[in-house]
Amino acid sequence: MEHSTTLITTIAAAFGLALGLGYIAVRLKMPALVGYLVAGVLMGPFTPGYTGDIPLTQQLAEIGVMLLMFGVGMHLSLEDLLSVRKIALPGAVLQISVATAMGMVAAHLWGWSVGAGLVFGLSLSVASTVVLLRALESRGSLETLSGRIAVGWLVVEDVAMVVVLVVLPPLAASLGGTAPGVGETASLGRTLAITLGGVVLFVVLMLAIGRKVFPWLLLQVARTGSRELFTLAVMAAAVGIAYAAGKLFGVSFALGAFFAGMVMRESEFSHRAADESLPFREAFSVLFFVSVGMLFDPSLLWREPARVLAVLAIIIVGKSIAAFGLVLLFRYPLNTALTVSASLAQIGEFSFILAGLGVTLGLLPLEGQNLILAGAVVSIALNPLVFGAIEPARQWILARSRLAR
Repeated sequence: MEHSTTLITTIAAAFGLALGLGYIAVRLKMPALVGYLVAGVLMGPFTPGYTGDIPLTQQLAEIGVMLLMFGVGMHLSLEDLLSVRKIALPGAVLQISVATAMGMVAAHLWGWSVGAGLVFGLSLSVASTVVLLRALESRGSLETLSGRIAVGWLVVEDVAMVVVLVVLPPLAASLGGTAPGVGETASLGRTLAITLGGVVLFVVLMLAIGRKVFPWLLLQVARTGSRELFTLAVMAAAVGIAYAAGKLFGVSFALGAFFAGMVMRESEFSHRAADESLPFREAFSVLFFVSVGMLFDPSLLWREPARVLAVLAIIIVGKSIAAFGLVLLFRYPLNTALTVSASLAQIGEFSFILAGLGVTLGLLPLEGQNLILAGAVVSIALNPLVFGAIEPARQWILARSRLAR
């Protein structure tokens, strides 16, 4: 009896290629994620040979994003986030504004419309949660002051992008969009109110009710003494709450999983839950990097090198300098400013979603989407090197700046 093996084929190819190329990357003294990205390029439609199922891989990668954010939520409490709100909230808003402005200037110089420049700039302004978490966890910095600020910063960015994804369609016609029937009669104020109301309602329900209900359910499962049931309960909570958050409240899956982890943190079994879900988080996060590589057309690097370099300059240099200055302006230590800057020197999942929506609405040219993908792949590959430069940069600044000392 014949049956489809698309899922099995995609997972087998992704894990196999990622393992082999990740091993080669490590042996060459490069981060393993570079190998994962190359594995995705080899599986993608722009490389001769095997072509993976891109939509299927992206869905599997979304599970990885959920599980990673769930794990972060179990490490960081609401008090941790509130303790950095005075810098994370204004810092993220200002940094998004600066990066968007830089993207709009570049788009204007290339002859694109204002709407295209807006979508392009916003796509370059938001960093990847997965890349940030991998970098912070590998350095043991997740629960430090710098790590809490970086995570809080990205939580604000995620909320901002959820709002942008909702309000962009009603604005598309006025921004020069060509998609037929794009929300011309929709009320922007009503749409925005519904979106923000859904986010607030979800957060209130999770903090008021979820903090009592879900730890209690985890306790009942733990009392059975079954390890597999406990692991299943953790996975069901992470993915189920994230899915419900997206479908019922309009919250992103990643943000929903993050708050699921925060309420699970109230359980006495939170450390065990984090340990049990770790292998799944690691495996599915690999699929995220593979899915990014599958979208990348490597020929763009030699067809449009100047534009790719401009995009990378905005992501790695422009955003980092803006964040660096903002953190110092709030009188935080030099090391914190450098860590937050390195954390934001890449783009990822929300950038792809926003770029895809921009193309669908007729706002962003296809070339813009390809440049965003190129910027994402290269900036993700370079991000470990950016983090590695933190200490040399700190020493260099201290040696030359009396103010820094």
